[in-house]
Amino acid sequence: MMDSRTRTFHLPVAADLAWGAGLTALLVAGAGIGFRMPPGFYGIAALLYLAIALPIIRCWPAGQDFGWANRATLVRTAMIVLLVSLAPFIAGLGNWLWLYGALCLLALILDGVDGAIARATHSTTTFGARFDMELDALFILGLCVAVLVLEKAGIWVLALGLMRYAFVAAGQWLDFMNQPLPESFRRKTVCVWQVVTLMVAILPVASTAFATWTLATALALLCYSFLTDLRWLYKTGRQP
Repeated sequence: MMDSRTRTFHLPVAADLAWGAGLTALLVAGAGIGFRMPPGFYGIAALLYLAIALPIIRCWPAGQDFGWANRATLVRTAMIVLLVSLAPFIAGLGNWLWLYGALCLLALILDGVDGAIARATHSTTTFGARFDMELDALFILGLCVAVLVLEKAGIWVLALGLMRYAFVAAGQWLDFMNQPLPESFRRKTVCVWQVVTLMVAILPVASTAFATWTLATALALLCYSFLTDLRWLYKTGRQP
């Protein structure tokens, strides 16, 4: 008989996604009541969580524990779903924009927690890295929408959030783009610069001119970063 002390904590992935949905619903309901949000706000939040949860259910191995690092990412998921769902309605927040910006900063800080947990528990996985990356991409796209709604920049600002999705879509036709990229300090720095400039742009103290110039710089750096990665992928993909 197995000693109970040797048993490890285990939850079905559906249970983790269920408490993640509950946390998301709690945050969304609180914001909806506090800010008197329209029904579309709740619909966006529900669709976003489903869009995140369904691929996890499909890809996660049956019978394998989700892990504490992924659970930390799931907590951040609830925050980001809330922030992205609020983005189309952000113009009505008024002075609460400061709270929105503070929550964005918290979401950015929490970005390092799941990685730290994974390293501490020796549970670093490709899935966890991809989960974190896609969540970052959604967060950036939501911030782009917020900046556009606040009229701090033109529609071109959406390119900051859509470029990642265009890259993934192009990989469906160009096989060389599906190779794993090596770790890059340049890529991480550009990503942080994107998020920081977008977060500053939504604050009431940021002028339209300041937001436009900083975001244009972020877009230029992002284009350079993507072109650098594409060049590396193309050259590597051609090698026998």
